[in-house]
Amino acid sequence: LLSRWMPEGICGRTLKTDLFDEAVTDGLYPVLAERSRVVLGLDVAPAVLKAAHGRYRALDVVGADVRSLPFESGSIDCVVSLSTLDHFDARADISIALAELHRVLKPGGVLILTLDNLANPVVALRNSLPFALTHGAGLVPYPMGKTHGPRSATNVVNAAGFDVRECTTVMHAPRVLAIPVMSALGSNAMPRVQRALSSLAMSFEFMQRLPLWKFTGHFVAIRAVKA
Repeated sequence: LLSRWMPEGICGRTLKTDLFDEAVTDGLYPVLAERSRVVLGLDVAPAVLKAAHGRYRALDVVGADVRSLPFESGSIDCVVSLSTLDHFDARADISIALAELHRVLKPGGVLILTLDNLANPVVALRNSLPFALTHGAGLVPYPMGKTHGPRSATNVVNAAGFDVRECTTVMHAPRVLAIPVMSALGSNAMPRVQRALSSLAMSFEFMQRLPLWKFTGHFVAIRAVKA
């Protein structure tokens, strides 16, 4: 998705709004670094910043809240915000964060955004249940925030001043089954088994082309441009 949606050529400065992936796995930094002169990584957690920077010394890490970015207006070429804005307690905070991302992007800059897909019945049910219940059952490791489905996500991104060019959903594998299986195997599984499970999970992405794509993907994915 990133290889298709990032701007053509080499970006000047790319901002990633969450470094959890880079702190605990290889993350997406290698992909972003291939397409950018500078990659900035934002997170509110000092431990995450330290771990991500320890893994990737060339990654410029910044401790800040996405609702109040410490960057000059029009100073970023591309923003990659993957499941960052769906952890707030109020939808208004999503709009505030989008306004900040719009401010720091250059005219013509690209926003690649994913949010938990509220149109997915499983996501909607999970978010409606008490955290104590879903956490106790091992379904979620942390509280879920407010989010949107494809239509309302498109509307709120447009309202922030962006021009939404594409909207789809991704990760169609049933996560309620996939995550416990992956967690149970962990790093003890043979590489061949891990590859087979990953391929099986990816095989569900054909559902993106089916009429019910809005309801089967776990995440809404949007590519938008600052007019």
